[in-house]
Amino acid sequence: MTKPLVCFKPNPDATLRLFCFPFAGGSAQVYYDWPKVLPPSIELHAVELPGRGRRFAEEPLTALGPLVRSLVPHIQRQADKPFIFFGHSLGGLIAFELARRLQQLGGSSPLHLYVSAARAPQIERPHPSIFALPDAQFIEAIRCYDGTPEAILENQELMELLLPSLRADFSVLENYRYQPIPLLTCPLSAFSGKADEITRAEEVQPWEAQTQSQFVHQFVEGGHFFVNQPAFIRIFSQTVQRAYLTRPHSSSSA
Repeated sequence: MTKPLVCFKPNPDATLRLFCFPFAGGSAQVYYDWPKVLPPSIELHAVELPGRGRRFAEEPLTALGPLVRSLVPHIQRQADKPFIFFGHSLGGLIAFELARRLQQLGGSSPLHLYVSAARAPQIERPHPSIFALPDAQFIEAIRCYDGTPEAILENQELMELLLPSLRADFSVLENYRYQPIPLLTCPLSAFSGKADEITRAEEVQPWEAQTQSQFVHQFVEGGHFFVNQPAFIRIFSQTVQRAYLTRPHSSSSA
């Protein structure tokens, strides 16, 4: 198995590690440009899920439990420095369940969980299930998310390559069942796109109930895929810098 963590710009002098989780259908490449904007004291590791990128030959995982369990040892091996999680849409859910799992295990856990365009886990999905639809209907449903270029959707050969991982990701999302366990002890911050018609702000606000610590809900310009916009990367970078790089902090991994 290829390692699931991709570090585009290794930085042994970093004081903080950032683990980033992609949206449904996304790969680690989503975060390729982030290190150019982040402070030099942050080292970014992007999560590469099976079935895409350098792990394209691997079978995609269709359930969240096995996916989280597969990531735990890799995060633990990189936990020699304080670290934070960021996940967009499905990535937010993966980051959340991974943070909960690490907290349950004791030892290292994230200083902070950041999620964006992600529905709170206890909120039921308002959209009908699509992961098992026939190809044509599934592709049409994906088109409604407005995150995949039309040229790709119309390319039959390319879509045949992408469909397995896309279906797997939507299976993870649609078959997820929230289980109430002890709340996170780290702060939790959520970002909503002002023009996001996929995940509404009222579905994001309930993340507040998932932590014993501080919760912040911030609104940014853009639709569901604002994570791709340089302006958001700058906002996120500034947010983390204010929180963890301009003052001493205590690690929840202590």
